[in-house]
Amino acid sequence: MSNQLHETARALVAPGRGILAADESAPTIKRRFDTIGLESTEANRRDWRQLLFTSDGIGDWISGVILFEETLAQDSSNGTPLVEVLTSNGVIPGVKVDKGAKDLAGSPNEKVTEGLDGLRERLEVYREQGARFTKWRAVIDIAEDRPTAYCLDVNAHALARFAALSQEAGLVPIVEPEVLMDGDHDIASCAAATEAALRATYAALAVQDVDLEGTLLKPNMVLSGKSAADRAPAEVVASETLRVFANSVPSAVPGCVFLSGGQSDEEATVNLNAINQAAAGSPSAPWELSFSYGRGLQATPLAVWAGKPENVDAAQAAFQERARLTSAARKGEYTG
Repeated sequence: MSNQLHETARALVAPGRGILAADESAPTIKRRFDTIGLESTEANRRDWRQLLFTSDGIGDWISGVILFEETLAQDSSNGTPLVEVLTSNGVIPGVKVDKGAKDLAGSPNEKVTEGLDGLRERLEVYREQGARFTKWRAVIDIAEDRPTAYCLDVNAHALARFAALSQEAGLVPIVEPEVLMDGDHDIASCAAATEAALRATYAALAVQDVDLEGTLLKPNMVLSGKSAADRAPAEVVASETLRVFANSVPSAVPGCVFLSGGQSDEEATVNLNAINQAAAGSPSAPWELSFSYGRGLQATPLAVWAGKPENVDAAQAAFQERARLTSAARKGEYTG
């Protein structure tokens, strides 16, 4: 089982390829569809994801797709399961398994992610449906009095329980302790919070004897707050991100698949490129440094599609272009 987990984890961070996050919950995808004036029905959600998954050459740039539970069980318009659509293109299906962030008791300005109840049983079903990896997201906020050690500890414990249960089921867990870029904090504050979150996460994974070679990390980049007056440039983002990782991410982890985390398409691509250029040949950066983008790959093609069948080809072309450019950045070869 360990060998299979290791092989899947390495395949997900294969050179030049990365992960498409298409796991938006019902409220999240409704907000995305609202921007194009489209009702969030099951059929429309299916059509959007089918558009992405059937884009020519998807397997050249995309190694895996994180699915929402609904999509994992969905058929395409011609009756082929969407999981089979992906696997036939050399893309590994995965699934988001957490149930979302809720107010943390005793610290209502912070969140804890729920979904451990019944997870063992759900994981068995997901594997039978074709999933080969899983993802769980924790949410860490930055403010003058947070994140607290309490918030970091409870979220790290949940991430580790999720990871241990996933590996028990033969599924590669992607752990995602996301430090949000919301706010006006400087990059030093993000670096401190990110390092604290990662240290807590890997301490909890060690306690629960999670096999790190059969996991991936889905981290935020170390960024200035979205509304900061003076946001750090890509070169500083790269150096700070790699410094924090060197202090907190074990070398046994095969890869880090960055989230786009509210960045624009261009910013997420430029920063990923800078990180890979800075890491090239560095012994202090032993991990594959890839991507697991949702909005960073979908925003442009969604706007092009606008829910209209006649726009499918143009939207697929826009997705192919974003995937190609992101793949170039994953190799440190993006030129703008």
